[in-house]
Amino acid sequence: MELKVVINHKGKSYPKTLDGSRLIGMKLGQTFKGELIGMPGYEFKITGGSDFAGFPMRPDVNTLRARILAVKGIGLKNKEKGKRIRKLVAGNTVYEKTAQLNLLVTKEGKEPLAQPVEEKKE
Repeated sequence: MELKVVINHKGKSYPKTLDGSRLIGMKLGQTFKGELIGMPGYEFKITGGSDFAGFPMRPDVNTLRARILAVKGIGLKNKEKGKRIRKLVAGNTVYEKTAQLNLLVTKEGKEPLAQPVEEKKE
């Protein structure tokens, strides 16, 4: 299972593509050691992600996918105050069809991460 990962460390993003089969079953907010993804010494926290169709992961949804009735939060841009909208979102668990994960470095290792993504200046 190929998984795109965006690692956030000190305000900079580091994109990586790796084998995500070891991360299956982990949930949003869970921490894990970097040895699982080939980065010894590091420790990461899962902060977000999306599935193969682009639906964002929400920490309050415990199934793989769900249609929720939401007022605000992840995956929702509500312009009217108090209006509830039904949205399809991905659950809080990493599974085979998860396409992208956002990770936060909680413990830094000895080797530096690769070059950060350079922002376009307009």
